[in-house]
Amino acid sequence: MTSTSSISPIAAGDTRAVLLNEVSWGAIFAGAVTALVAQVVINLVGVGAGLASVGVNASDNPDASTLSIGAGVWFVASGILASLIGGAVAGRLSGKPLPGVAGLHGLVSWAVTTLIVLYLLTSAASGLIGGTLNTVSGALGGAGNLVGGTVQTAAQAAAPSLSKISNPLDGIEQKVREQSAGQDPQAARDAAVAAVRALLSGDASQNQQAEDRAADALAKAQGIPADQARQQLKDYQKQYEQAVATAKQKAEATAVAAKSAATQGALYAALALLLGALAAFLGGRLGAPKPATLLGAYDARRV
Repeated sequence: MTSTSSISPIAAGDTRAVLLNEVSWGAIFAGAVTALVAQVVINLVGVGAGLASVGVNASDNPDASTLSIGAGVWFVASGILASLIGGAVAGRLSGKPLPGVAGLHGLVSWAVTTLIVLYLLTSAASGLIGGTLNTVSGALGGAGNLVGGTVQTAAQAAAPSLSKISNPLDGIEQKVREQSAGQDPQAARDAAVAAVRALLSGDASQNQQAEDRAADALAKAQGIPADQARQQLKDYQKQYEQAVATAKQKAEATAVAAKSAATQGALYAALALLLGALAAFLGGRLGAPKPATLLGAYDARRV
């Protein structure tokens, strides 16, 4: 049998290198769990601070956009701090005296934490801890949704909702009903409105027939001559074209603003993740045990 003293220095050095670079998954998962708990605690502190800033008098309260931005900044900062804490724990428990190896343990711990958060936020498993996560993410104005929530919040803050763009036909139909009120029964007014709608939004190839029907229905509803009714239809057409052009401009502006906000939100989210990864790596390096500490612990076990 080969004695211990017969092991060559090269083989002993290779064995030591393998042991020093071996992955400690227990330390990684411990760091990930610590980071998750730390982020929840820090976010709950943010919830308390945010609720404390909201008073009974609405005039004294900060704007919703200010609260949303503050919540997003707090969430990003809490993620970076939690990554630093989790990385330090992973680096310390890894038992690797090399700062680079301990830092890599912190980085992998951050990656595991990120995957767990994404899984909880995108699967049915989030229902198991929905109470806590909903409280945190809801109070932070949706910042808890990580990447998706950041993009959505930024887009809503930067651009008006498409639902606020009114239908160009609404004003015209209302005007037709008001001008027809008191002249004919409700059925005549409804027929005039339907005819005008068909003229403005119908097939252009049948425009002449639709105009004749609309003029006839409008004349009957208001009790006016056909020529006067046709003149009203021309005014309605001009109003409709202007309203359509305005609605199109608003929709295009909304789409451009939403695209820009979504792009910025994605970039900010990616930057936040990179900062979290850097913090975890630095935390792992800071938490790396010193060789003297390891030797002392080893000697204490042997006694």
